Amino acid sequence: MAGLEELKKKLVPLFDAEKGFSPASTSDPFDSYSEKRQQLLTEIRTLCEAPCCQGLVEFYGAFYTPDSGQISIALEYMDGGSLADIIKVRKSIPEAILSPMVQKLLNGLSYLHGVRHLVHRDIKPANLLVNLKGEPKITDFGISAGLESSIAMCATFVGTVTYMSPERIRNENYSYPADIWSLGLALFECGTGEFPYTANEGPVNLMLQILDDPSPSLSGHEFSPEFCSFIDACLKKNPDDRLTAEQLLSHPFITKYTDSAVDLGAFVRSIFDPTQRMKDLADMLTIHYYLLFDGSDEFWQHTKTLYNECSTFSFGGKESIGPSNIFSTMSNIRKTLAGEWPPEKLVHVVEKVQCRTHGQDGVAIRVSGSFIVGNQFLICGDGMQVEGLPNLKDLSIDIPSKRMGTFHEQFIVEQANIIGRYFITKQELFITQ
Repeated sequence: MAGLEELKKKLVPLFDAEKGFSPASTSDPFDSYSEKRQQLLTEIRTLCEAPCCQGLVEFYGAFYTPDSGQISIALEYMDGGSLADIIKVRKSIPEAILSPMVQKLLNGLSYLHGVRHLVHRDIKPANLLVNLKGEPKITDFGISAGLESSIAMCATFVGTVTYMSPERIRNENYSYPADIWSLGLALFECGTGEFPYTANEGPVNLMLQILDDPSPSLSGHEFSPEFCSFIDACLKKNPDDRLTAEQLLSHPFITKYTDSAVDLGAFVRSIFDPTQRMKDLADMLTIHYYLLFDGSDEFWQHTKTLYNECSTFSFGGKESIGPSNIFSTMSNIRKTLAGEWPPEKLVHVVEKVQCRTHGQDGVAIRVSGSFIVGNQFLICGDGMQVEGLPNLKDLSIDIPSKRMGTFHEQFIVEQANIIGRYFITKQELFITQ
């Protein structure tokens, strides 16, 4: 207990139970900026170097904006949300569902630990994503740390305190077992619907609970012996006593449901309405497309990536095929609409977006709206608003009086062979004055 009291004395000045770090903190803002920059570079490097691996979110690319210094990272679209989202709706996840999910997550964690020599350091339900096919994957490598060798240890205090292992709270050297502890707590919460510690009395109290209280354990009356044993294997106070990700793949809790043919996709789709997810996809594509069309020449070049060699674009009775021809045709349309009025031009006002299923995995999208003179596209359709773009209602623009023309556009969007990747396979544009 003396050690705990000493730890508490060290932590209290740093934390405010309500606000986190106290205003009295004298950390250098440049150090904080440098740390965040390094985290971002680590994430990009990790994603770039990692091949497509079961249990890890796939990386498609990154884009840098020189004017703002902003780096945008394009990741696989996980349309089922996170395990945190699932337990908000369902309260808990049944063992028969959790077991095959954990197996896939352990494959990803085993790759991070055994092949990449990375400690994730922020395993939690919100960073365990799932798509509507029922595929769970780990995301957010921004604070992962590489280990030079199997005996190297981390010695930095980062990550989500809620799921932090005892050795990390004591600010001791730590390694891969820290992720196993975090995984155990996350699965405990997913299985029971409750976090095992009292997390609403401030971070200091939470840390002391993790250090002082016995490790959480499941009730043998409510859960199977295999699940209880799995959680116990993850939540050993001594990191040396925890099983590795590779060893946990052979645990009875994982092997118990191997032949049960559980439909994870059906489970996820029973929670999140696929129709709403399809609308989300339609909204995202619409926003992205018109941001490019009405944006700068630098970003307009990326439009080619929305099409494949079989894609077709129809306008004014003429048809263009393939990314290069479509890009050339649309560039001419874009140049005509830009007119001779810089910095303003004819820009899109999206007034209505409709979507429906097309084939097995495709989406048919219809967009209609007006052209007005301006410098960026606007959205006024019901339920559509994107961060960083003005809301038409806030601008009080009289569309009928400023309308220079109308447009109607149809897209057929289909999945590519790469998971999470979509292409516009057919597009038709109609413009009227």
